[in-house]
Amino acid sequence: MRIAYSVETVRAAERELMARLPEGALMQRAAAGLAAACADLLGRVYGSRVALLVGSGDNGGDALYAGARLARRGAGVTAVLLNPERAHGGGLAALRAAGGRVVTAGGGAAGGSAAADSAPSGDAATGGGPAAGGNAAADGRAEAAVARADLVIDGIVGIGGKGGLRPDAERLVRAVRGIAVAVDLPSGVDADTGEVRGSAVRANATITFGAYKPGLLIDPAHTHAGALRLIDIGLDSHLPADPDVEALQHEDVAALLPRPTPESDKYRRGVVGVVAGSARYPGAAVLAVSGALRGGAGAVRYVGPAADDVISRFPETLVHTGPPAKAGRVQSWVVGPGLGDGAAAKHSLDDVLASDVPVLVDADGLHLLPTGSDLRKREAATVLTPHAGEAAALLGVSREEVESGRLAAVRALSERYGATVLLKGSTTLIAAEHQPVRVNPTGTGWLATAGSGDVLSGLIGSLLATGLPARDAASVGAYLHGLAARRATTPHGAPIAAYDVSTALTDTWRDVLA
Repeated sequence: MRIAYSVETVRAAERELMARLPEGALMQRAAAGLAAACADLLGRVYGSRVALLVGSGDNGGDALYAGARLARRGAGVTAVLLNPERAHGGGLAALRAAGGRVVTAGGGAAGGSAAADSAPSGDAATGGGPAAGGNAAADGRAEAAVARADLVIDGIVGIGGKGGLRPDAERLVRAVRGIAVAVDLPSGVDADTGEVRGSAVRANATITFGAYKPGLLIDPAHTHAGALRLIDIGLDSHLPADPDVEALQHEDVAALLPRPTPESDKYRRGVVGVVAGSARYPGAAVLAVSGALRGGAGAVRYVGPAADDVISRFPETLVHTGPPAKAGRVQSWVVGPGLGDGAAAKHSLDDVLASDVPVLVDADGLHLLPTGSDLRKREAATVLTPHAGEAAALLGVSREEVESGRLAAVRALSERYGATVLLKGSTTLIAAEHQPVRVNPTGTGWLATAGSGDVLSGLIGSLLATGLPARDAASVGAYLHGLAARRATTPHGAPIAAYDVSTALTDTWRDVLA
């Protein structure tokens, strides 16, 4: 499992560790890992050209010391100082001693960011003054060094940075033609939230130290990070047991997947009820059932007006005209996909929410859910699965606010409604009260297709029926759903339809267990 910690938590752990180590030892560990990772990316260090974008914080020091190591291996290394008066003195001396060059760029570093690393927490960050030699000729030399480099190390801003890049840094970043490697995180992104307020570095790889930071796993910042590599600098024993964010991996999902026993029958394995579809949207019922049939439950009970469509595609489905309370015993309910917004749909939602089993509410069910409903009053768990627009309506904010601050939005939804919330998107987030937010790492842009959410709802509902807790069912469902979409698009990344995802779930399940 990948786990991520907030900036405050990481810095506290670093302080504890540094108190036990010789001065500068922690930075040397980070620089050694950074240099080794850059060497791997270059393939051949000797004769390569490396540029360092150096701000005033410790990330600039990491970049300088790593640059010195690469220079000693034969690379031509040029450090571009965005704030020369505040550059790390020891790192500069090490680079010069190894034969590296130093040039300056005019102005400061990242907007509000470079100073934030060295300013007390909560202080407004201030920009550096004009750099020594900060003229057009110096800027031209700096940009030329960056443009010629085979690899550029972004050490502009550290993990405490807020806001986007300042113009001088932005010009240099635009000049990058080679491999861009971020130190700890791409400059200009928010380490705690994944927000990007302004321009930011888009790295091919991010080398992070000691622990992942939430922003590296959450969009939009995640898309700026490229491939992630974690360097062990000895922080593990100083970090708390509960992270801020976590991401499941294959072995975690495999351990959670339900497995029938020799004594199992279809009812012991769980029955999932699906309340979906309408005269206008019968396909939503078919797709939700398709996901439910491949989610581990022993049987699927469909309730609604699309029974003929469901039976014609999936004759193993149990069907009932409704209402849900009279359809027979289930261990979980899925309600909402294609349900419509009429009185019958509202009655079905109320009927399901009055039950004593876990309920997943999606799509039209979310539109029918009264704003601010306290779902803690239910006897069993509730899972809400909104996309950004639905989340915005539930919170009473704009869609743009949700998309730019996804972590804050999913936490707010979980707290307000007392439910497990799965916020769909380029990185799907799962939040439950008093637990770390989970990030699903398997999604693909090809899932942005009509009906894929209906398949996901049925899949998660089925996992709920097998007895998985709500947070685990949502996390495992999102993981399998993303992997199935990837499997369906391979090998060349072809477009897929929602039903392709459901048909790929069986092989995906097998892959995870293997």
